[in-house]
Amino acid sequence: MSARTKARKRALDVLYAADVRQISINESLAAEAARALTEPAREASWEYAREIVDGVVSHGYEIDELIETYAKGWTLGRMPHVDRALLRIGIWEVLYNDDVPDNVAIAEAVEAAQSMSTDASAPFINGILAKIAQTKGVAH
Repeated sequence: MSARTKARKRALDVLYAADVRQISINESLAAEAARALTEPAREASWEYAREIVDGVVSHGYEIDELIETYAKGWTLGRMPHVDRALLRIGIWEVLYNDDVPDNVAIAEAVEAAQSMSTDASAPFINGILAKIAQTKGVAH
């Protein structure tokens, strides 16, 4: 598993934990940061994980608005927690991180959904992220 894939997983852990526990992302981030300090193996992926979470927080309103726009018939509250977190990470990478090619960001989110969410989640996430990637030059 690449360092960036591990970082995405760490970011997913932070966002998912905050959502499920109904705590602030900053509180969840602090808990993960403390754990990262005690586990040297986590250090390599921690920097990018933090960048993802900070980016999702900084652009949270826009990201959630895009999810609501492209998830026809689905509200954020109706989606599984893990799907919301994966979409937030994927959208941040597609729109705000030029270091990650769109197809890589989408593939990583879809792969994570296949292993961690429902059978319908991977195609759902793929469709939303692909549409956002396709229209990003127009909308942003």
